Amino acid sequence: MLEIKPGDVLRCRAVWISDVHLGSKYCKAKQLLQFLDRIEFDTLYLVGDIVDLLAMRRRVHWPDEHNKVISRFMQLARRKNSKVIYIPGNHDFAFRSIVKNKLGNIAVHRNHVHETLNGKRLLVTHGDELDYAVRFSKLNRIVGDIAYEFMMWSNTKIDQARERLGLPYWSLAKWVKRNSAKAEEAIDAYQVAAINLIKGKHYDGIICGHLHYPTIREVDGLRYMNDGDWVENCSALIELTDGKIRLIRGVSHPESVKEMIFVDATDEFTR
Repeated sequence: MLEIKPGDVLRCRAVWISDVHLGSKYCKAKQLLQFLDRIEFDTLYLVGDIVDLLAMRRRVHWPDEHNKVISRFMQLARRKNSKVIYIPGNHDFAFRSIVKNKLGNIAVHRNHVHETLNGKRLLVTHGDELDYAVRFSKLNRIVGDIAYEFMMWSNTKIDQARERLGLPYWSLAKWVKRNSAKAEEAIDAYQVAAINLIKGKHYDGIICGHLHYPTIREVDGLRYMNDGDWVENCSALIELTDGKIRLIRGVSHPESVKEMIFVDATDEFTR
């Protein structure tokens, strides 16, 4: 565990964030802005579902903080000694039509290969191409969507109550995933599919978003890493200046800067 005190900045070689879901009422844009205030990097990877075009088909939720996030990304991409790479996901799929082009100074790719300080090659992709590993019937998907919407609504109400009581953030959605046998089975199948995707292809690991389940896992000598999200977990992956990759937690609430917690590469992300 490492405490980052107010005013401190964490220096990284690379940062991976995904599943921000701007345009959704569940997006934690304020926490993300605070997180971006606390880090410096050479490369920032936006690993898909940054803007939630699917949610905005039903209802647009776009407060000023969402504009600030977009402006911050653009600003960071203009800096001399850093770059921003955007890999669209399934919720911002429309941006896949401009792959190999730029949004301002932000380079847009379908996927990308990151090389760590130690020469490890990591495939960076959103991860929705792995959905085949967790197939469900149409009815199950509909029921699952309704249940997820209710769970996220409940998650928001619980978070608001805990904040009023001065308690740290706690994710109901994450607790359900960790304590549901079916959810664990689906998550495991997805992670194994990700590892199989890179086997025999001269990669040392794969970094995904999509699943909203931050973790670092090793299978058959290959590393599976998921940076989590900014809806349920407020988490990111970072490569430190020594080449080590860690999961990191963002701040817990818009108005109170909490400690950022590192997790050993062999451990699962925990709150």
